[in-house]
Amino acid sequence: MEEVMRQLAGTLGEALSARGWMLGCAESCTGGLLASVLTDAPGASSWFGGGVVAYANGIKRDVLGVPQAVLDTKGAVSREAVLAMARGARGVLRADVAVAISGIAGPTGGTPQKPVGTVWMAWEGPDFTDVRQFLFAGDRLAVKRLAVVEAMEGLLVRIRQTAGPGA
Repeated sequence: MEEVMRQLAGTLGEALSARGWMLGCAESCTGGLLASVLTDAPGASSWFGGGVVAYANGIKRDVLGVPQAVLDTKGAVSREAVLAMARGARGVLRADVAVAISGIAGPTGGTPQKPVGTVWMAWEGPDFTDVRQFLFAGDRLAVKRLAVVEAMEGLLVRIRQTAGPGA
């Protein structure tokens, strides 16, 4: 899995560099794993601006701008929360594109409506906004790794679908 993540980070970096774009990320359940994988790629400083690990709802609200009403009514693991996280990350990190991840990695915290392995992701860029829900299987580390891979793959697909330099 580490090799897959390493290769994806390099490919993503090439696609971002070809467009002159900076990436920012907002992570909750992955706890900074995405930022760690991205910064393992040589030359990451030219295309990765930074990340916010917003594990607590107060950080999601105060740093990323997730409305308290969203947290109260939809929860931190929701379409609305993760979209606000991505938009907030783009703004606070001055990024051209952003990815946000919020989920329940387990082994506890799941409910019948949001079982362990439920992860929401949002990708936002100049010409795209997309939100998806996933249900990953495995233990806590497996869920985190699968989420990171999906976040990078999802961003790469969306970047490649965007017209512009390096397309």
